[in-house]
Amino acid sequence: MTQTRPKITGLIITLNEEKNIGKVIENIDFVDEIIVLDSFSTDKTVEIATSYNQVKVYQNKFENFTDQRNLALDYATHNWILFLDADERLTPELREEILETVKQDDTAEAYYFYRKFMFKDKPLHFSGWQTDKNIRLFKKDALARYSKERLVHEILRVKGRTRTMKHKLIHYSYIDYHSYKQKMISYANLKAKELYMKDVKPNFFHFYIKPAYKFLYTYLIRLGILDGKRGFIICYLNALSVYYRYPYLKTLYRSKKTLI
Repeated sequence: MTQTRPKITGLIITLNEEKNIGKVIENIDFVDEIIVLDSFSTDKTVEIATSYNQVKVYQNKFENFTDQRNLALDYATHNWILFLDADERLTPELREEILETVKQDDTAEAYYFYRKFMFKDKPLHFSGWQTDKNIRLFKKDALARYSKERLVHEILRVKGRTRTMKHKLIHYSYIDYHSYKQKMISYANLKAKELYMKDVKPNFFHFYIKPAYKFLYTYLIRLGILDGKRGFIICYLNALSVYYRYPYLKTLYRSKKTLI
């Protein structure tokens, strides 16, 4: 007798993702419900998403990634959650692993996915991405919520066991230099707000040592140099994100107004 598979909700948060939204929806078309929480995109993201019958689209003004993810989670009907970014894709092997995993009697409450970082259409093997992993499959009833301590690079808190999937998630993060740089700047602004909430005061160490250390650590210690020119670009832009966060943090203290 074939065991009935528990129902799964697929969640995606978006902002101007017209190039990705159709692809990610079709990539997870095996789930029982797909919910897109959009941040009032100005491109065709919503138009494309609503063209799929199995997709429900909601909109909410973007403040930070943690709040958006928690709100999307509130809309989910089913207990099993598959939460992907618009630029992430399941391989056929990972898709099958997910389907087999949720049918098991002795499942964990949450599953980490290792991610393969794609520089355009080619994978980066080093540059600090070797151990990149995030929880992408989990049970909603395991008190699953994204921690308010993070506004970006958010952390999911769950009560229970965690395991790691065998197959990797494909992450098409780098499309071109300009868009990736803009992404790093937006992340820097959110990170600055995090630090402001924690009452971190920027100083010489933050302005100069931390960005330099970030580059040297990812390029040399984490072997970005072995990724060639692509590794240099990624390590530089990631270090640039660290550099940008502290001038913005300084402006937050100067303005002396509550932003969170």
